[in-house]
Amino acid sequence: MSIQILGTGAYVPERILTNDDLSRLVDTSDEWITQRVGVKERHVSFDESAAEMGAKAAQRALEAAGITADQLDLIVGATVSADAVCPSVAALVQREIGASCPAFDVNSACSGFLFALDTAAAFVARGGIRYALVLGAERLSRIVDWTDRSTCVIFGDGSGAFVISPGENYLASHLHTQGSDSVLSIPLGKGNSPFYGKEEQPIAIRMSGQETFKFAVKQIVSDLKLIAEQAGVTPEQFDYIVPHQANLRIIDLAARRLGIPIEKFVVNLDRFGNTSSASVPISFDELARSGKLKKGDLIAMCAFGGGLSSAASLIRW
Repeated sequence: MSIQILGTGAYVPERILTNDDLSRLVDTSDEWITQRVGVKERHVSFDESAAEMGAKAAQRALEAAGITADQLDLIVGATVSADAVCPSVAALVQREIGASCPAFDVNSACSGFLFALDTAAAFVARGGIRYALVLGAERLSRIVDWTDRSTCVIFGDGSGAFVISPGENYLASHLHTQGSDSVLSIPLGKGNSPFYGKEEQPIAIRMSGQETFKFAVKQIVSDLKLIAEQAGVTPEQFDYIVPHQANLRIIDLAARRLGIPIEKFVVNLDRFGNTSSASVPISFDELARSGKLKKGDLIAMCAFGGGLSSAASLIRW
C-alpha cells in the first residue's frame, strides 16, 4: 500500500522584508543578496508562532482535500523553530484545527518535511490510517542572527501541508543522514543549569556556506538519480522537480549536472527565501494550484539541510 496526495495548503505571514529593508539592518545590498542567493524578499512573522502558521496551512490543505479535521487519523509535523521544545508543533496544530488524532514532530532541519512525509507514508502502509496530515512550519526569523549578513538574508517564515491517504502514487523515496554539527547547526543554549561544562552559544543559525553548497548539490543529484532508479525511470522523465529553496545557484548547478532543464524546477525562493522544512510543501502547493499539473505527471521533491541530511520523494499526480 502506498499513498496519494489529496490536498495541499500553504501560508506565509503578511509582513514582507525586502533586500532593501535588510540593507538598513546589516551591511548588505539587493545586488549582493540577489547574486549570491537569489532571494529578493521574504515573509517574516511579527506575532504568529510556527504552530499558528502551520494550522493555517493545514486548514487550506484540508479544504483542498475535501475533509474535516475530525477525520484525521494522524498528524506529523516538521520544524526547527518551534516556540517551545514541548508541546510539539503538531500537537498545537491538532488543537488549533480541532483534530483528535495522534500528533508528533520530526526534526531533520530543511529535509524535515520529506522525512515527515515518509514517516506518515509508513504509518499508512501499516494500515489503520485513512487520512494523515503532514506539515512543515517555521518561524526562522526568531532564531536568525540579524547581525550576520551571511545567514539572515537567506531565511523566511511560513508553513505548508499535505493531506494524504492510501493510494498507489508514492513511487519512491530516499532519506539520508551524514551526522555532523560542523557545517550547519542551531545551538540550544544551557539555560541556567549549573551542570553545563561546555561553552554556551546563543540560539542562532550557524552555517558554513561553502560546505553547505557542496553537500547540497551532491545530494540533490545523487538523491534524484536514486529515486528515479527505484521507480524504473530516468530523471529526464520527471515532469516537475520541487527542490528545497535555499539558493538559486545550488538549484541551477544541480540541474546542469543532471542534464535537466531549469524550467522543470519549481523555484520561488526569490519571493519566500529559505523556509526550511516549509520550503518544499509551500512550493508544491503553488505548483498544485497553478493549473499546470496533469494526471499522471511525475513530480520529484528533494531537500537538504542540517544534520547533515537530505531526502527525495517521487509521486505520480
